Amino acid sequence: MDQTSTIRRRGLLAGVFIVLLLLIDQWLKYVVKTNMMLGESIRVTDWFYIYFIENPGMAFGWEVFNKAFLSIFRIIASGFILWMIAKISKGDYGVGFLLCISAIFAGAIGNIIDSIFYGVIFDHSMGQVATLFPESGGYAGWLHGKVVDMFYFPLIEGRFPEWLPIWGGDEFIFFRPVFNFADACISVGVFVLILFYTKSFGRLLNSIEKKPSSDPQDA
Repeated sequence: MDQTSTIRRRGLLAGVFIVLLLLIDQWLKYVVKTNMMLGESIRVTDWFYIYFIENPGMAFGWEVFNKAFLSIFRIIASGFILWMIAKISKGDYGVGFLLCISAIFAGAIGNIIDSIFYGVIFDHSMGQVATLFPESGGYAGWLHGKVVDMFYFPLIEGRFPEWLPIWGGDEFIFFRPVFNFADACISVGVFVLILFYTKSFGRLLNSIEKKPSSDPQDA
């Protein structure tokens, strides 16, 4: 198989993988948004709930930056990741590395879609089930949509011992953050990248900087 065919095949693989992850992410968010009110939860097991919240910040509900700034930053960062995917597709990198970066890109785009469009195409979910394309308009403007989260895993619940300074007697929950499928794509992608593809990532950065690299390709 010639190089051009290989590049096309790898690019198609990355594209199909990204689209599949995006479809799963947006389908889950649509189902939750159009069937549950904000704050409503469904118990699946003692340690797994579908718990509908929305956050205007970063992954897992963290809030650091202004919403519009964060949305624009996400778009710019995603553009850079997409460029890296194109670079990887043309280079002699493993397919696993390509899919890892593609998962991170898909997760970023999944939350960007919420940020850009959801405020315009949905009405609010406070005390009601949201409607898609409501006649009265959406709950916010462009770039100000809130990210839909729904996965909650309180694996361990209890209280800190009374004798413990500061937190003594307080409730303890592990794992407390509520997240969505896009967050999971980003987290898993980063975890796999660190675990298996640090050399490939370093080699990619070296190629971006136009410096030769002697690092062998990761398995």
